[in-house]
Amino acid sequence: MARGQAVDSKNSQRIDKWLNISCLFKTRAKATKACDERRIKINGDVAKPSKLVKAGDEVTIKRPDGKFVNLKVLALSHRNLSAKDAKNLYEMQELQLSEEARELMAIYARSVKIERPKYKGRPTKKERRKLERLKRQSGTDLF
Repeated sequence: MARGQAVDSKNSQRIDKWLNISCLFKTRAKATKACDERRIKINGDVAKPSKLVKAGDEVTIKRPDGKFVNLKVLALSHRNLSAKDAKNLYEMQELQLSEEARELMAIYARSVKIERPKYKGRPTKKERRKLERLKRQSGTDLF
């Protein structure tokens, strides 16, 4: 707990737990990871997973696609709810953008696509043979 932060379990809750209960993140671990990656803000301040949230707070979530979601916390729950009931815990606030701003954001999103490798870890037998063939063709021993 941070110094000077009063603990009132009825009026406040950890942000990672609230994000999980409100069905914004599938697991609490994913909510914690989002906080650690600095993608969650409470009232404009970057939130650590242990930061307390209370009714009336503004929560901003940066999605992996770069878009921001603004929420207003309406209520807290200390037990898991169905997705339908969890939507009553927050209110989505739509961001009003001009047509030009939307177009610029779409162009930017298309231009900065992240290239990820097709495979992780060890190469498959097929890939290994392909690498060996490339090494033989080049005539040099790269590895």
